[in-house]
Amino acid sequence: MDVLYVEDDQEIGTWVEKKLKQAGYQPHWFISGQNLPDDLEGFDAVVLDVMLPGLDGFSLGRRIKRQYPNLPIIMLSARTSIDDKLEGLEFADDYMTKPFHPEELLKRIEIQLRKYERTPEETILLHHLRIQKSCQVITDERTSEEIILTGKQFYIFHYFLRHLNQILTKEQLYEGVWEEPYREGDKALMVHIRHLREKIEQDPSRPQIIETIRGIGYRVRA
Repeated sequence: MDVLYVEDDQEIGTWVEKKLKQAGYQPHWFISGQNLPDDLEGFDAVVLDVMLPGLDGFSLGRRIKRQYPNLPIIMLSARTSIDDKLEGLEFADDYMTKPFHPEELLKRIEIQLRKYERTPEETILLHHLRIQKSCQVITDERTSEEIILTGKQFYIFHYFLRHLNQILTKEQLYEGVWEEPYREGDKALMVHIRHLREKIEQDPSRPQIIETIRGIGYRVRA
């Protein structure tokens, strides 16, 4: 796993780089955002300090997230005010304050990697759908048109693809996508699946991609 690490403090940077290597990651350490690679597609996670020379971490993080929305970003900062945390969490996936324990950082990276786990196949063919690069691009093979999903529809469909051929309960889906306990009677999941079917199914009233398993939940079969 390749981790992009941006930190200008030499002592902290050396320490974190060592811990990442010991945990089996391949850190790529930069002291500012000025010399970053033009293409960040090969990175699995970003660990980003806020106080940097030149472009600050907040600005750099927003720029990275706009270009790579599925690249998890963890902010590190000595700033502890709630305003700073909220600013960071507007775009970043996590925010840690200094000083921090290395095991906590490693665990948070692991959590984000699970959250954004990439589908191994470069391209998946599913009925009339061609899904490329971990379903970032979904194309209708009949028309060659791209199917645009909302953020929540994307996460639901991505969760199905990570669990192909498995029957998933409503509780599993809800907690996997919303990352909070399922509330009995909550119709949010059903509504999102209905709208998702309207975009990806040939006949939403007779779905072939997202199957309903009566009394249990749903399944997407390869």
